[in-house]
Amino acid sequence: MRKLKGPVKETAKQKRERKQEFAKMRQQIHTVVLPTCAFIFMLICFYVYVKTRPTTMQYA
Repeated sequence: MRKLKGPVKETAKQKRERKQEFAKMRQQIHTVVLPTCAFIFMLICFYVYVKTRPTTMQYA
């Protein structure tokens, strides 16, 4: 039997599974990655705020 040159065509089932996995990854981006990035950004902002706020001077 001869071997065909080029990539193997994917079946309809494989294509459907690949699309489902892609949709699942896209949903994970919205439910896991974005909130995590937002939390890290808030921590950085809080740290910068605390380090740069003016300190009260006490005169003795």
